Amino acid sequence: MAELRNIYDKATLRKKLAQESFKRTTLSFYRYVLIENPSLMRVQLYEQMQSLNILGRVYLAAEGINAQISVPTDQLPALRKILDESTHFNGVPFKYAVEEPADSFLKLIVRIRAKIVADGLKEGEVDLANTGKHLTAAEWNKAMEDSNTIVVDMRNHYESEVGHFANALTPDVDTFRQSLPVVKELLAEKHNKKILLYCTGGIRCEKASAYFKHHGYEDVNQLEGGIIDYVRQVQELGLENKFIGKNFVFDDRLGERVTTEIIAKCHQCGNPCDTHTNCANDDCHLLFIQCTDCKEKMNGCCTENCKEIVSLPIEKQRALRKGKVKNDAHAVFKSRLRPKLKLE
Repeated sequence: MAELRNIYDKATLRKKLAQESFKRTTLSFYRYVLIENPSLMRVQLYEQMQSLNILGRVYLAAEGINAQISVPTDQLPALRKILDESTHFNGVPFKYAVEEPADSFLKLIVRIRAKIVADGLKEGEVDLANTGKHLTAAEWNKAMEDSNTIVVDMRNHYESEVGHFANALTPDVDTFRQSLPVVKELLAEKHNKKILLYCTGGIRCEKASAYFKHHGYEDVNQLEGGIIDYVRQVQELGLENKFIGKNFVFDDRLGERVTTEIIAKCHQCGNPCDTHTNCANDDCHLLFIQCTDCKEKMNGCCTENCKEIVSLPIEKQRALRKGKVKNDAHAVFKSRLRPKLKLE
């Protein structure tokens, strides 16, 4: 049986990726479907995907699958065949990346989770057989022009910060489980409105639309395929693009450019910037927006404290982590996703 985990360090993985002579395609797919034995399916999928040299993240749960992967382009037909031969994933649609990245993922991970999207909901609070109406890009654009429409971003604040649909409600939340009650409160007394929900690839909106229908909203709609497929349709069909800025993605790129507008600011100097990064201090890894000048000035770090730690020999850094000697950098954050890093 194949090793069901990565056995190489990041440096080795990057070297292996750089030596590849073939092209890769980054895509995502999901499906809510009853999986009776996720553990067995994990073994099968890992072995099949590893044999095709696929990289990325796949989450399995009793409620379905959620995958973001990088596939050797010439192996796309083989992946399609594997999925179509499964009773669970036959015909599952692929959402292809807006850009053509070569290094979106370094390794393959297939994990079992309680849910493929953590929602914090009680049993019976969503019926995934009763979701909102799925809209194509053209239908979405037309619906946005309706004065009775409310557009809602079902993503987290750090995602909508760098890009969103014009005039959308962008909840100030860190997680999807936080967004559902927050959006419900924002939409209170608006049951007669046309609700338009969107997210990155559609998986969160599937649950969100079912949640709002459960709570009495009748005209609930969701963007089919999310932002990723919306951009594809806009480009292929020559439609008006109503999305502004960058689409945040959950791989090493941390974003795909959709339009040239930069609507965010560097969290350290305040200059226009929409480039997310993780703090270079391995004991921190805060997600924040950092411009090129601040990246050079701070050595890719979020605070002076982290900068000092990164300047230490790697053995010393490892010793600090091993000894659980935590730095105090996060004292200035509301959370790891809400930096207050403006430099003096």
